[in-house]
Amino acid sequence: MANLELSEQEIIRRESLGKLRELGIDPYPAALYPVNTTAEEIKAGFDPEKGNFQEVCIAGRMMSRRIMGAASFIELLDPTGKIQVYVKRDEICPGEDKTMYNTVFKKLLDIGDIIGIKGFAFFTQTGTLSVHAKELTVLSKSLRVLPIVKTDADGTVHDSFSDPELRYRQRYVDLIVNPEVKDPFLKRAVIMQTMRQYFNEAGCLEVETPVLQPIPGGATARPFITHHNSLDVDMYLRIASELYLKRLIVGGFPGVYEFAKYFRNEGMDRTHNPEFTCMELYVAYKDYFWMMEFTEKMLEKVAVATNGSSKVMIGGNEIEFKAPYRRLRILDAIKEYAGVDVTGMDEAQLRETCKQLHVETDPTMGKGKLIDAIFGEYAEKNLIQPTFITDYPVEMSPLTKRCRYDDSLTERFELFVNGKELANAYSELNDPIDQLARFEEQAALKTKGDDEAMYIDYDFVRALEYGMPPTSGIGIGIDRLTMFMTGAEAIQDVLFFPMMRPEKF
Repeated sequence: MANLELSEQEIIRRESLGKLRELGIDPYPAALYPVNTTAEEIKAGFDPEKGNFQEVCIAGRMMSRRIMGAASFIELLDPTGKIQVYVKRDEICPGEDKTMYNTVFKKLLDIGDIIGIKGFAFFTQTGTLSVHAKELTVLSKSLRVLPIVKTDADGTVHDSFSDPELRYRQRYVDLIVNPEVKDPFLKRAVIMQTMRQYFNEAGCLEVETPVLQPIPGGATARPFITHHNSLDVDMYLRIASELYLKRLIVGGFPGVYEFAKYFRNEGMDRTHNPEFTCMELYVAYKDYFWMMEFTEKMLEKVAVATNGSSKVMIGGNEIEFKAPYRRLRILDAIKEYAGVDVTGMDEAQLRETCKQLHVETDPTMGKGKLIDAIFGEYAEKNLIQPTFITDYPVEMSPLTKRCRYDDSLTERFELFVNGKELANAYSELNDPIDQLARFEEQAALKTKGDDEAMYIDYDFVRALEYGMPPTSGIGIGIDRLTMFMTGAEAIQDVLFFPMMRPEKF
């Protein structure tokens, strides 16, 4: 950073920094600043007749300044919003020394600096709610110039900080100058709080499982690999929590869930980020029928808590999250949208069907991935309203219990909303012999070249051999759920710091 060429404004700000220190003013003081209110609280509660907010201590970033001789107005931005501050020379400099106003405030402070104000709330002669400053404190000197967004009388925005590349790289600037950016993140917190409350009330326990795993299990995905120096073994960043959470069900917990960071070494686009947040929940003595009802009621609660209604606009579609949701078997969905019945087809027949339907395939794809490719090409985009796609073929679901009425299918559902997958759930496979055989089938696919196929986790099989009760589990992508509940068009808009190519300084 030291070798970067500074702009004229950055040079001037560094000179001001030095002059503040020469005056004995620490531009980055360590002492606590006793903030006792916010802009939002003052706006909501100030009443001149009550005489409240007469000992205000507020802090924030100076976003504008109008100097009018011995008095000035500034716009202060704190975490809750903006408020006007009236600064009068003789109020903040009651003695003979007017340095704080004439030199520090007028010449050495800049837009973007963080300051503290002590004073009282009042209405100006024009009726503007303001804070009358009695004391001004420098809390942090800004050495870079903020991109100040301006809106003229016609509503036209000038100098907007809108370039996605800059916004995602410099989210700290984005949050300062585009306050509406905070809304999806505030709603994200509401979403997670609502889900936690729902799970806790159902008697489930929030837990934590390892991020570093010797075997990347619980999903079909390409993992990130790292090395543990002390043990001298390769480790994997988790691609799922599933196998560890089910070990806890074996251990006797009736229900467990985790909000976890997952890492999948895959491509990036507007709906995928290699690092993402997922919630996984497992409940003993339940099946996938129970989980469908549990899930749709939860999502209805989440929609209402987040937006005040079970209806949410996603793009140009009004989505109704009120339960119940449509249920459609995956093979029926392919028949409905692709016009072909793939029931009972072997791998060669599926590959030929893909060719006829112009669905791209590669030699590493087995039956499960071929069926998934047809479904993804023809059915997914049509599933706008919340729809449970159920009863996946065994080849597509290596951790799922076989259907009670057809052992070639599994008791699995995926929830699709607005043409995208939101959740994946099973009646969990608890037969250790069947589970080992499924792992071995996955290992064969890996040998064939499928680098997303699962590894054999012998310890998990051993856990099942001790006995796992009938269990239902679900995984829900929190980033995608947040996109749906906020109407965000890109996953990058609901991640504070999305994955980016490293910047060159």
